[in-house]
Amino acid sequence: MSQAPNLLQENGFSTEQKEYLSGFAAGASAFAAMNMPTFAGTLAANGQPTAAPVVVGPDALQLEAQAAQEKAGKKLVPEEKAKREKHPFDRWDQMVETAQKDQYPKGTDVLMWKYHGLFYVAPAQDSFMCRLRFYGGLMDSIQMRSLAKIADRFGGGYVDCTTRANLQIREIKAGDAIHFLESLQEGGFVARGSGADNIRNVTGSATAGIDPHELYDTRELARQMHHYILNHREMYGLPRKFNIAFDGGGAISSLEDTNDIGFSAVRVPEGKAVAAGVYFRVAFGGITGHKDFAIDEGLLLTPEQCIPFAAATVRVFIKHGDRTDRKKARLKYVLDAWGHEKFVAEVEKEWGERAIRLPLSDCESRPTIDRTGHIGWHSQKQEGFSYVGVVCPVGRITTNQMRGLARISDDFGSGDLRLTVWQNILLIDIPDEKRPAVERAIRELGLDFQASGVRAGLIACTGNAGCKYANANTKKNALEVADYLEGTVELDQSVNIHLTGCPNSCAQHYIGDIGYLGTKVEQGDDMVEGYHLFVGGGYGEERGIGREVKRSIAATEVPVVTEKLLKNYLASRANVLESFLDWTKRYSTEELTAFCE
Repeated sequence: MSQAPNLLQENGFSTEQKEYLSGFAAGASAFAAMNMPTFAGTLAANGQPTAAPVVVGPDALQLEAQAAQEKAGKKLVPEEKAKREKHPFDRWDQMVETAQKDQYPKGTDVLMWKYHGLFYVAPAQDSFMCRLRFYGGLMDSIQMRSLAKIADRFGGGYVDCTTRANLQIREIKAGDAIHFLESLQEGGFVARGSGADNIRNVTGSATAGIDPHELYDTRELARQMHHYILNHREMYGLPRKFNIAFDGGGAISSLEDTNDIGFSAVRVPEGKAVAAGVYFRVAFGGITGHKDFAIDEGLLLTPEQCIPFAAATVRVFIKHGDRTDRKKARLKYVLDAWGHEKFVAEVEKEWGERAIRLPLSDCESRPTIDRTGHIGWHSQKQEGFSYVGVVCPVGRITTNQMRGLARISDDFGSGDLRLTVWQNILLIDIPDEKRPAVERAIRELGLDFQASGVRAGLIACTGNAGCKYANANTKKNALEVADYLEGTVELDQSVNIHLTGCPNSCAQHYIGDIGYLGTKVEQGDDMVEGYHLFVGGGYGEERGIGREVKRSIAATEVPVVTEKLLKNYLASRANVLESFLDWTKRYSTEELTAFCE
């Protein structure tokens, strides 16, 4: 290992060989510390290699990709150089020392800490936020209580439910960072790779295993994918973040078409080119913040093929994703450069198999999505049992409410809970005769299982109260919108309203019926919080990107603008069954803008 830097100084190497080797030299020290060889190969008597040097070890794919892009004359971004200098997972001693000094990370170390789940969110908050990894949104009452205890001890006494069916703890101080991470590990929680250039928590159908209409129970697939990622270090060598989702065809969508890889369960009927049964279709390239949904690739996979196929896809992305421009380092840009056909061919080459080809039209339609399936009472496939969707106001619940939900789950259910991509929580396996008692217990916590047409689809990202990228206080503004509209507009069906603080679109404003994107608005001599307004987005069978209809609305004006839009919808819809989305399709952008005036 220690020979690598000296090899570059040997006489007899060609310029090309020196360039090829130089890309690996900077990463040598990280491997030496782990007793892992960086290069494999032999030298002839004259010092010339008998074969091209080969990088070995769990970080080989990343190091090879970095070297290849340098060899092509490109310049790695500082984040890539930092990862090569010393892998983020090998920086524990540095993190301990920084915490002992009661300091937060600086420079590229901010990214390195995210590999352990810690996000330094200054200037919004001079503290860490920690994002966890719950696969498929699955958790139990023991975890809920344990996490409440940790959030009380090290955080702000609350957690935030996210749009990836996940949880975040905020207000963690610098000096507590290591004790916090140790407490997570002792409690069986995983934060490893939950942020930075990694595969985020794997999402699945929120009602998997209890949904009467589902085609496939996605829990096991989400679990297998989760553990594959955790136990293959190469899966942490990405150029940027990556999302994977499994949708089993149940009532609550997993929004799989907004992920880099979306697996969707389908049923193939008799008489087609393949044996009848349930398969998964594959879609690549979802990233709604860039206005792209994942595109169906015309492939069918058996459930057993999904994990190795996903791993092969990630490896291709590791090899070919851009490491010289972080704005273009997502999978979308590989697909744009290569085209989907070439990318699929490369994935199958990496996988070593060829997927079944079948047109989407030869598959049965997915069971209908229930837009309010995450709120209120719904019957399970288990006779005599139901689940109830608890409304978490813009995704936030206190630690006392967490303990209360755990208690309700134990006293009346199975002790299992589900997180959803709609920022709320399901209590499952409730005997039908226990409904009244559960309803009382939920309301005693200051929560509810019923929501107005506004609150049922209300989503907000963290906002500038806790995120340095956000331009507005989205959670505060979202609650103001709901409070105002419930006193002025009576909706007879749910309208999804999404507020996101910046173009990263954590609240996916482009796919909301009404989407607000945070910005700064000039008001006299001042710049105040505000939003751009988008209308007519959708997901699933109604997928579509919202149209921008009004710019630079001060945050204080958002409730009134939304009221005008909704009142015009109620006054001019074709009939009481016409959805807000269908109503928007009948009007031009200019007409929708006029409805807001």
